[in-house]
Amino acid sequence: QVQLVESGGGLVQAGGSLRLSCAASGRTFSGYAMGWFRQAPGKEREFVAAIRWSTGSTHYADSVKGRFTISRDGAKNTVFLQMNSLKPEDTAVYYCATGWATAQPMNVMTSPDKYNYWGQGTQVSVSS
Repeated sequence: QVQLVESGGGLVQAGGSLRLSCAASGRTFSGYAMGWFRQAPGKEREFVAAIRWSTGSTHYADSVKGRFTISRDGAKNTVFLQMNSLKPEDTAVYYCATGWATAQPMNVMTSPDKYNYWGQGTQVSVSS
């Protein structure tokens, strides 16, 4: 059974930082990508960042590029999303997900349909 559990969300002021974690279990992830998505009330789920587990190659949404960093700790099966210079527009529930990514560049792994398993989400709220 694949399980993804997000943590680290909370309330932060604009300009602040937050670090999200996604604890993954149930399989080895060497052939997979890990992605972060977010969903604000009334909006569709939006791609944030993706990382290839085996190589660490990454891809980011334009809205977060330069501010957010996705990384992984292979030994701990944990994916992180370091969020800096947070804006109120970043307010959303953040989800981690995993999907098969062999021979798929990370810039292709931007659709929720590419991912098979999802965590429960963690709330990030950014105030002005």
